[in-house]
Amino acid sequence: MRARGFSLLEMLLVLALIATASLLALAAYGGGLRNLQLRDGARELAAQLRFTRALAVSSGQPQELVLDPHARTWQGPAGRHGRLPAAGEVEFIGARATRPQPGQGSVRFFPDGAATGGRIRLRDGDTGWDVDIAWLTGEVRLQRWPREAP
Repeated sequence: MRARGFSLLEMLLVLALIATASLLALAAYGGGLRNLQLRDGARELAAQLRFTRALAVSSGQPQELVLDPHARTWQGPAGRHGRLPAAGEVEFIGARATRPQPGQGSVRFFPDGAATGGRIRLRDGDTGWDVDIAWLTGEVRLQRWPREAP
């Protein structure tokens, strides 16, 4: 009597099909690799803004994060700096009076936790991420763009 089972080739074929289906589902659900890069860039930027706010509160001195949307770079306090993803567009909406150079934007946090406020949008086509900074409280929120209806 011969034992029943699967050959190694059949098992490898099934694993390859599962991997392919998983990659296609991830790309369809999440908007693909570019959307993941935008999300990671927005999360990093939100974390740096929160750090800047915490430093302003703890040091008792105003602190500022400067963003250059065209160069896709940011520079924060304590020597922190970084780059935004190359995918998509970067848009800064904020107080004109706090712009250090034409084309740049900045968000200033004050010792009481308040901020100059603003929005940084990282988008690619019809999807993206907003990093919102509330002027009164300095709260930094990350939200998918466009926002879904409640």
